Amino acid sequence: MSVKIQIVFHSMYGHIYKMAEAEAEGARQVDGVSVELFQVPELMTPEQLEQAGAAQAKKAFAHIPTAQPRQLGEADAVIFGTPTRFGNMSAQMRNFLDQTGSLWMQGALAGKVGSVFASTGTQHGGQETTITSFHSTLLHQGMIIVGVPYTEQRLLNMDEITGGTPYGATTLAGGDGARTPSENELAIARFQGEHVAKIAVKLSGRST
Repeated sequence: MSVKIQIVFHSMYGHIYKMAEAEAEGARQVDGVSVELFQVPELMTPEQLEQAGAAQAKKAFAHIPTAQPRQLGEADAVIFGTPTRFGNMSAQMRNFLDQTGSLWMQGALAGKVGSVFASTGTQHGGQETTITSFHSTLLHQGMIIVGVPYTEQRLLNMDEITGGTPYGATTLAGGDGARTPSENELAIARFQGEHVAKIAVKLSGRST
């Protein structure tokens, strides 16, 4: 039986989707692991998405199935991805997590691995606060939090403007959202996915 990794994300303009694909690519490098991507339900109407300039971008990942809160209990590890909204996770992600009360009551996520990645518009627009505040929810659920250790040397990259924190992979979208994830940022995301998968395999006790 394979170790199940779920990548659950919310993306408006595709930045987090691209990072989610990189996370999945990294996780799939680990033997004995199966990886699934899910996106949380959108709260904005089609008209609102159009006004926000996100309607076209969201078509690129419209094929990704919608996450259901109960399915989190089926995973051995869940990697969450969210854009930042004023230093916090997006309302769409918050709404999704607020529906996991029954899992909390059952202790269904206790002992599972949880990890987070994020995007911001600017260098200091919540790269760390978004992830660390997200961790509070995972701790209430009893999850084992995994970040990105400094064995990932790309965290030390000072040759360019780049996201990437010990709390989780990040990307910078730019004020107008035109900047796409850099190779350094995607590489950190791949590392995170692989790192989470390796730890999930160890904790599962299953041979690969």
